[in-house]
Amino acid sequence: MTVTLLVVAWNEIEGMKAIMPQVNKEWIDQILVLDGGSTDGTVEYSKEMGYDVYIQKEKGLNNAYREVWPLIKGEYVITFSPDGNSPAEDIPKLIEKLKEDNYDMVIGSRYYGGIKSEDDDIITAFGNWLFTGTINFLFKANYSDAMTIYRIYRTELFNTLELNKESTYKLFEKMYFTNIGVEPILSARFAKEGFKSADIQSPEPARIGGERKLQIVRWGLAYMTQVIFEKFKPKLLRDKNEK
Repeated sequence: MTVTLLVVAWNEIEGMKAIMPQVNKEWIDQILVLDGGSTDGTVEYSKEMGYDVYIQKEKGLNNAYREVWPLIKGEYVITFSPDGNSPAEDIPKLIEKLKEDNYDMVIGSRYYGGIKSEDDDIITAFGNWLFTGTINFLFKANYSDAMTIYRIYRTELFNTLELNKESTYKLFEKMYFTNIGVEPILSARFAKEGFKSADIQSPEPARIGGERKLQIVRWGLAYMTQVIFEKFKPKLLRDKNEK
C-alpha cells in the first residue's frame, strides 16, 4: 500500500518546524502540504524540506481538499494537522491498525479509551461529544471521535462519497454564511454507506503557535444541519448500483 501524508496548514510555521522533523519519510510515500495562503514562511519552509506544496485558490477547507485531491499519489491518505494536535509518532500506528483487519478508515481518536484532548476547552469538548453522539445515533455508528482531522482512509473514498462535489457543502455554507470542512460529513457518509472503520488512541497535545481558526457557532449550526439532512438522503452506492 502507498500512503500520502496530507499536511493541512495556514500560518503554522512554529508547528511545522517543531512537528514535521518528527515525521520519518520512510513511513509514507508522499508528503503533500495543503496551504491556505500562509504569509509566515510556511510555504517556503515546506519547499525547503522537499515536500510537495499546493496553495489553495478558493477560500474554505472543503474547497482546498477538492482542489488538492487529484495531486494525492497514495492509495491511502492521512490528513494531518502540523500545529501539534496530531502526534507524528502515531502515523505508523494508524497504518498498522489499517492493515490489521483491512479497514477502510482508521481514526486517531482524541477520546478513545477514556483519553482526553489537552487542546479542548469546555465548548469544544462538548461540541465534539455532541456531534460524535449525533452521528452515531443517526447512522448507527460507533465513533469515539467523528470530528478529528487525524485519520487514514482510502483516497478513492473521497470521490466515492461525493466529498469532491460542491453541492455537498454549498447549501449549508450559504445558510450560515461560513465555509465548512470535510470531516463531519465524511464520518456520516462513511457509516451510512457501511464502510469499515476503527479507532486508535491518539492523545491531542496543545497546539504549538499559530491561532485557532474555529467559528464555533456558525460551524456548529452548519455541521448539525448538514448531518441531519444527510440522514434523509438516499444512500449513494445503492443509487449508483441501480443505475
